[in-house]
Amino acid sequence: MANDRATKAEDMATSYGFETVSDGEKQPLVNDVFYKVAERYDVMNDIMSAGMHRLWKDAMVASLAPPRKGRPDWRSIDVAGGTGDIAFRIVETGNRAIHTTVLDINSAMLAVGETRAEKRGLSEQVDFVEGNAEKLPYEDNSFDAYTIAFGIRNVPKIQTALEEAFRVLKIGGRFLCLEFSEVEMPILDKVYEQWSLHGIPKVGKMVTGDGEPYQYLVESILKFPNQELFASMLREAGFARVDYRNYTGGIAALHSGWKL
Repeated sequence: MANDRATKAEDMATSYGFETVSDGEKQPLVNDVFYKVAERYDVMNDIMSAGMHRLWKDAMVASLAPPRKGRPDWRSIDVAGGTGDIAFRIVETGNRAIHTTVLDINSAMLAVGETRAEKRGLSEQVDFVEGNAEKLPYEDNSFDAYTIAFGIRNVPKIQTALEEAFRVLKIGGRFLCLEFSEVEMPILDKVYEQWSLHGIPKVGKMVTGDGEPYQYLVESILKFPNQELFASMLREAGFARVDYRNYTGGIAALHSGWKL
């Protein structure tokens, strides 16, 4: 299925998994997927990554290295992070002395995140905003860091979202994107592809009672541009010092860029 990968950003705008949909049709379909899985989002990620997503997210936040001694002026935004997974890690790494905004287009995901924040005592450090990655409701040069984990492939107009990320970052700000990517290890690539297409939807249906959302999510992973192409999209959006690091043979990759 590697040959089915998108070769340019525009391909993703009308790609609902392997299905081609009309312009403007993808976002409502994706929203429906996440309304269905919101309450079981962590379980979903465990199924999709065999639990590895937790280690990858820890590594992402370690790479970000948020200030540990507290900086009232330091702000980060986590886009498509409704349930708060990345935001909580950032705030905890900063000893609860920094602030993070979670922005998500899906109200069900945000509701889960807000409940989790209350239970963790992090409501003061994390705020939750409903909004679109393609049109962020913030002024230019607003944030020190922009993070997005396993969300960019669900955005119809990816290049627009990347340009918005660049716009809202301060000079010297950093962009980090964690996303499932193209496996670069022989044998593992075939094993993972078969598990993805045939195993994950079945396990997802057993665990949650609905395999359809998992079918889309698997197909969206296999459709998403590979590491080099996504890196070129970051450069096109204006980012400098662009690089990426593969995790677990390329099952996931952490992309980094700076606004200089």
